[in-house]
Amino acid sequence: MLSLEEVKQHLEIADQSHILQFWSELNDVERESFLRELCQLDLAGLKEHCEGAARAAASPPTSLDEHMQPVPAEYIGSARKSEYDSLVEWGNEGLLQISKNRVGILLLAGGQGTRLGVQYPKGMYNVGLPSGKTLYQIQAERLHKIQELADEKHGTNSTIPWYIMTSDFTLSPTEKYFKENNYFGLEPSNIIMFEQRMIPAVTFEGKVILQGKWKIAMAPDGNGGLYQALVDNNVLEDMKKRGVEYLHVYCVDNILVKMADPLFIGFCVSKGADCGAKVVEKAYPTEPVGVVCRVQGVAQVVEYSEILQTTAELRGDTGELVYSAGNICNHFFTRAFLQDVAENFISHLKQHVAIKKVPFVDECGNEVKPTKPNGIKMEKFVFDVFPFSRRFVVFEVVREDEFSPLKNAGGAARDSPSTARNALLLQHCRWVTAAGATLLDEDGNAVSNSPATCEISPLVSYFGEVRPNDSDFYALFIVYTFSLE
Repeated sequence: MLSLEEVKQHLEIADQSHILQFWSELNDVERESFLRELCQLDLAGLKEHCEGAARAAASPPTSLDEHMQPVPAEYIGSARKSEYDSLVEWGNEGLLQISKNRVGILLLAGGQGTRLGVQYPKGMYNVGLPSGKTLYQIQAERLHKIQELADEKHGTNSTIPWYIMTSDFTLSPTEKYFKENNYFGLEPSNIIMFEQRMIPAVTFEGKVILQGKWKIAMAPDGNGGLYQALVDNNVLEDMKKRGVEYLHVYCVDNILVKMADPLFIGFCVSKGADCGAKVVEKAYPTEPVGVVCRVQGVAQVVEYSEILQTTAELRGDTGELVYSAGNICNHFFTRAFLQDVAENFISHLKQHVAIKKVPFVDECGNEVKPTKPNGIKMEKFVFDVFPFSRRFVVFEVVREDEFSPLKNAGGAARDSPSTARNALLLQHCRWVTAAGATLLDEDGNAVSNSPATCEISPLVSYFGEVRPNDSDFYALFIVYTFSLE
């Protein structure tokens, strides 16, 4: 650990000496804790971090419209539009790779549930399902089921390791929650939790924000912090030892996520892709989701705020949106590609500006909760590696079957606990209807337009398959065929 004098020198060079303004008021315990925290910072890079954040926040966004092109059709697959035989082939290929222990899943779970009004990890949130299951439990049970389906088809005993990237905020409660719930029946050694880096929040003038007299306001470095975290925690080495070649990466807040989706994995493997993205068709031209496209011939996600309305509204000859591929943070990577990123491209990842309300202490040491944004949190995004891909593909899925994020507190019009809950219940209603059942209300009348209280355990069905012991992939495919009808 550096000495106090060495830390002071670094802070002076970075023009951040104010960080120690309350040092004389601290007791020995507080001083030791604060010094330890400061030593964990990238002190050599602090000056560039702070000045870069201030520059980025003051810079107007760059227009990319004139450089954008849609992803060529030959690199796109679709759950709705691709040939049935191709879909079956891709699904079977995915199950084969799972059965050979070549597939891992990687969960991005570094964020707290602050926007949901809770202070614990999002994965621990209960949206109000009849079962009371949390997002973590739903995902764990889907993992159980897809392993079971692959094993039934190939007579194997497969393992899909579950890598979970947490942050300083979420690691401890997540570890405790999994342990208290017996890891939901999964083998603990196959659940690998690791922590992403934390970086300081800064003011618009480029000064590190003090959250307390001896505490810096820190924030996770975005889900694109994944790539540095893989290096910091030797995760790529673990994947190699286990024989994992393909990774399914996703965000914690999507209640409909298909863990290690064999159709998506099989599509990407069959196309020889090193990187792939699931997308949904945008609901309307200006929907606030990023667009997966090409910029100057290179794969990229362009944020909705970076696209002019005229570009967003462009339509093709048959009336469809030209830029319709909405990003849902659901990706495929080969381990070789992640290794390449780790070795050659981490320093080239783009930094994104997030303007936030950051609690701080004033010059007198009084704690202040700002009523308007006062700080900058710099983030990297997981999709920032797309431009480094040598063969990038896109797979379009049905929104109602695969994407219902949980971001906002109850009462919000979208992306709330009720919308997530209803999306899952409606999906399960479609499954039982497709299987030939009729749902009735308490008066014996058929339920049609509203979600019935019909929840199917992931341990029973993964895709909506109706014969759990059927090794034919067609049984797994029912939800897709239903979506086409």
